[in-house]
Formats: sequence, C-alpha cells, structure tokens
Amino acid sequence: MIEDEELRDIYQVASEEHLAKLADGLQYLQKHPSDEAILEQLLRHAHSLKGDSRSVGVENVVTLTHQVEEIFLGIKRKEIIFHPDVCDRMTQALDAIGLLVYEAITDQPSGIDISEILNQLLKIVSPPTIQKSLPLPLKTATQLDNAEIGQPYHIDTIRVETRHFDALMSQAEELTLTKTAIAHATAEIEAMATIWSEWKTVSSQEKDLDSSSFNTNPYAKRLEKTINSLKTLTQENSTKLDIIVGELREKIYTLRLVPLSTVFQLLKRIAKDLARQQSKQVELIIEGGETTADKRILEEIQDSLMHMVRNAIDHGIETPAEREKLGKRAIATIWLRGYRTPTNIVIELADDGRGLDIEKIKQTAVKRGLYSPEELEIMTPSQIYPLILASGFSTRTFITEISGRGIGLDVVRTSIERLQGNIQIESTPGQGCTFRIQLNTTLGIINVVLLEVEGIVYALPIEFVQKTLLISPEQIYLSQDRATIDLDGQAVCVANLADLLQLSNPAYPYVPKEQQNSRLRSCILLKVGEDQFGLFSDRNLHTQEIVIKPQSQLLKRVRNVMGATILGSGEVCMILNPLDLLKSLQQQNTSLISIKPRKTIQRKRVILLVEDSIPVRTQEKRLLEKAGYEVVIAVDGLDGYNKLKTRDFDAVISDVEMPNLDGLSLTAKIRHHEEYKALPIILVTTLATDEDMARGSQAGANAYIIKSNFNQDVLLEILGRLV
Repeated sequence: MIEDEELRDIYQVASEEHLAKLADGLQYLQKHPSDEAILEQLLRHAHSLKGDSRSVGVENVVTLTHQVEEIFLGIKRKEIIFHPDVCDRMTQALDAIGLLVYEAITDQPSGIDISEILNQLLKIVSPPTIQKSLPLPLKTATQLDNAEIGQPYHIDTIRVETRHFDALMSQAEELTLTKTAIAHATAEIEAMATIWSEWKTVSSQEKDLDSSSFNTNPYAKRLEKTINSLKTLTQENSTKLDIIVGELREKIYTLRLVPLSTVFQLLKRIAKDLARQQSKQVELIIEGGETTADKRILEEIQDSLMHMVRNAIDHGIETPAEREKLGKRAIATIWLRGYRTPTNIVIELADDGRGLDIEKIKQTAVKRGLYSPEELEIMTPSQIYPLILASGFSTRTFITEISGRGIGLDVVRTSIERLQGNIQIESTPGQGCTFRIQLNTTLGIINVVLLEVEGIVYALPIEFVQKTLLISPEQIYLSQDRATIDLDGQAVCVANLADLLQLSNPAYPYVPKEQQNSRLRSCILLKVGEDQFGLFSDRNLHTQEIVIKPQSQLLKRVRNVMGATILGSGEVCMILNPLDLLKSLQQQNTSLISIKPRKTIQRKRVILLVEDSIPVRTQEKRLLEKAGYEVVIAVDGLDGYNKLKTRDFDAVISDVEMPNLDGLSLTAKIRHHEEYKALPIILVTTLATDEDMARGSQAGANAYIIKSNFNQDVLLEILGRLV
C-alpha cells in the first residue's frame, strides 16, 4: 500500500484517468486498427501510468503496464495484428491493473495472479518482440531535445475535488434566490414610487393646488428624493447581481460538464459480455458522445442506461438464427445517441430487434391487476407502452440474473423522475424499439411559468408549455365524456387545474381583472411526449427562473408535484409535474383509464418449498415466512408433486438435484396438468451453466436462481413479481 496519503490520492485520480482512456481507446481501436493517432494516445497513457506507478513503488502495475505498452508498440510497427482475441486479453489486463491499483490504494488483496496475466499478454507478442520486452532506458537530461529544454514551466490544469464544485454550485443557486428576492423588492419600490406620484397628483387636485406646492414642503421633497434614489439604486444593483450570478453559475456549471462518452463507453463492454452470454451478436453504435452534461446527471443515469441495454439485449434482440429467418442481418444493432435541445439533454437507446409485444403487455397488465381487459381495449399504443415502466412489470416468462433478477424497468422510471426528466417509448413490431430520455441541462435551476389557482401560486416547467389561450364556453364540447377543444384541427382535452389538484375554495373572491367582463377563460396548453392537453387557471402570471429546493422524505413522491421553490416574496411555491397532471386528467371520469391498481382483499400467499437439504430448506423457509408467505415443505420432488394436489399454491420453489424426482422432472410433470400451466415455478440450484439454464427454461420454469450467487433479495424480488 502507498504510505503517503497525499501521493495515494493523487495516484488514484491519475491512474483512474489513464485506465479510462486506455479502455475507451481499446474499444475504438477495434473498429479503427490502423488509426495511428489513437495508438499514439494509448502509448502515451500507458507510458504515463507506468511512470506514475514506478514513482510510488507499485511495481506489479509497472510490470503489466510495460507489457501493454510493448503490445501497442507492436501494433504500431505492424508486428502484431490487432484482432478480437488480442482485444479481449488486453481488456482483461486493464481490468487486472485496475484491481492492482485499488490494492495499492486500499491495501485490500486483489487476488490477481500477475504471472498468469503476464503470460496471457506474452502470448500476443511474437517471439522476436518478446526478446525486446525489456524496459527501455530513460533519456538523460543531456539526451533531451533542445525543444524540451528551456521551455517555461507552465501548469495548464489543476485537480479539484468535485465536492468543492458542488458546494459552489449550491451557493450560486442560493444567490439566484437572493437575486429573485431583490428583483421582487425592486418591483415593490417601483410600485411605491408610482403610488407617491399618483398621491401627489390627487392631493394637488383635491386642494386645488398645482404639484409645485410639494416643493415648499421640505419633508415631501426629501421623501421624494429618497424614493427616486432608492428606485435607481435597486435597479442598478439588481442588474449587476443578475449579471454576476449568471456568469458565476455558468462558469461553475461549465467546470462540472462531462462528455456522455464517459458513460457510453462503459456500456460497450457490458453489451459485448451480455450478448456473448446469450449467444447473440450485437453491435453497439454510439453517437453524440461528445455531448456534455452535468456530472451528477451522468452519475444518476448510468445505472438506468445499463439496465436499458441489458433489457434490449435480453428482451428485444433475437438470436442470429431467428434474425436470419426474418430476413434481418445476423448481427443486431443497438444505437446509443446523445444530443442537446435548447432546454434539454436527450439520450436515446434504440434497437432493431423484435419491438414491444402489445398483447403480452396487456396480458401482464391484467395478470398484475393493473387494468381490466375493457380498460386496455380503449387505450392507444402510446398509452400501453409506458406500462412496462410500472413496478415489477415484465413480460418475460423465464427470469435469470441476466434478465435483471425480475426487476422491471421501474428502476429506470424512478431514476429519471428523480432527475425531473421524462421517458418516452416508441416501438414498431418486428423492427425495433426506442427509449427517449429527456433531462434538464441543470438539476437545481429551471425556468417556469407561474400561474394562480384559487389564490395559490404554482409553477410549471416551461419546456412543457406550448402556448397560452383564451377559451370561451362555446369552444368546449364533450368527446367520449372528456371536455375537449379544437386546436388547429386537432382535438385537445382540457380540465380545470383546481379539479386535478383537488382544490376546493368556493369562497375565494378573486376574479382576474381581464376576465371580469369577459366570458373567456385563461388556458395554458401543455405537451408531454405526443400528448397535448390544456389546463384552466385563474390567471397566468409570468415566467421566472427558480431554484428547486430539496424535498423532505415525507414529500418525496406526492402526486402532481415534482418539487418546491421559494418565490421572491418568501412564499413557498409547488412545482407541478406535467406527466402526473396528464395522468390525473386521463383518470378524471369513469370512462377514462384509471392508473391506480384495483383494490383487492389480500390473503397470505402459499408457497410450496421443495428442497432436500435441511440447512438450505430451513434458511429459505425462515426467509419466506418473514416476508409474509405461508410455506409448505416437501423433502424431494416426488413429495412435492404429491403435496401439490393437497391444496392451492401461489408458487413452487424447488431445488434441481434431489432424490426420487429431480426439480427439472418435477417442473415438467407439473406443466403437464392444464390447471398448473400458469403456476409460477422458481428453480434454485448450484447448476450454473448456460445449458443448465436452458434445460430449466425448456422444462417450464419461470425463473432460475444460482445458489452460488444467491441473495435473499433476489428470491423475494422474483417471487414478488411472479405472484
């Protein structure tokens, strides 16, 4: 372990940067093996990592990195042909180096066999190159080129911990609140100056005196001078603060920007490994990796993108044989794109696989008790596709670790909602599926439209706002029991915002001045994905830049609300969630789709546990009973089959290797009975090969859990989804 704490921290940051660049460059080199520029970069990073490691005494990293450097030199000299096997061995070596670096930083044994990794690398190098695999002597000072001597010492970059930038950004956001408060005070002073001017005029008229009489009153003169001076001063300071806050926030924000490729490149390796495990061929194409985003956005979105890639390969992509039968290229394609719009960062994940199966989604929705067949019948595809984002929702009939342990895409939805973003899904059967994620460019500050409903001010994110309208009662008609207006030939649903928010304040006396003598009502038109809808408010105020304040745990997920802010007046203002408002509108009357699951009387679920090992059986029984299940024990497959007939069970959990009747035979035997066709069966076993999993699927199991990787949460998550 590196003893010096400061050196240890510096080495950690530097080595992580070099390893990331080496991994990214290696992936790029697969498609562009003759690109000399990328080879030069790889050589530079390998050499720097070797030098850094030697300086802090991490000799095992020096040894491996030197050999990696020699291979890059061999590729550059055309002595080594770069092919997939070379790439795999180099990738394994970089992974090993990463673990050795972690060992040097934490003093936790890495378990890496240096000689084995070195032998794998030496197999890449041709015998003549092996003879030259000794470290090259370093240049002495007298050997340096003249260009390298006498150059002024100049530091172009410094390393700063990101927590310092986070703190600065937080302070800049607080300055925005102060700026808003000052702007509010400025408006109040301007109103006071107007009142003073009007009072002076009225008083002069009432006394039949001209306004010059105020000049003879020293108090009035001093008051007027003070008001005008205060008005000018606050206007100037407000303008200056506005400029300073804007520039400060922009500079700090720029420092926090990280290219999307930082996350995108990590997914290439994951996609490659997952495809290999499932005997599929997948090419991941990255576009827009140079697009930058706030580092926190990338930190939050990484797991979601990883899950979506996993889902695309596991659910969407066909096997090469299936693709060829369909006339498709055997190698499937997944596109990962990133780009900016004026107000958002957009990340798209698309594939050319089988697309979403609407009928399977409907069947699962009914099975999960989310909707009735009648409700699903009147839903459009754009309403059905988002159902796959519901908690635990999956159409998969056979669950493994690869397919996400039974966890659905709800983890993606939750993550995106936490970032105040939204996700849209498009699909064409047999051609593929696209997930489109829209995120704010910044997380703490957004532009909103302020509007008032029954005396309460609310905020709506401006990127969802299309336009404002004035609507007369004659323009509103009923279409399928929905209040509707025609807008440019298109039917648009409308609703009272007060109704959606379930407000009730009939005594509220305010009537907007512009509506006092008019039958027109103020309506704000919103667009969420492909859906447009209008909301009636008492009045629309103005647009404003606001800071989203953290919510307490109690208010983490309140329907129709995405956050809160503090206005310049000091009032707390709720920021409304347009996606929730759309859902509230869709469930507003009985003929519409309800997004809430139907209430059912809960009973204790009964599980048949088939396991011949007493210790394992005891542990699993305790786990299941603690989770609220009733458990019936069977000591082997035959005992399990006999007990299955004694009562109704909600699921079967079975070992595979058992006397009398093994788990695979038990599963197949159960599936022969029509009444057990839909009974969930989970196999928990030590048999871990792909062939073993395939046999489990063929026998009719719904899920396959490997005991060596067994985690209590895995079983409960899968069981909870299936029953």
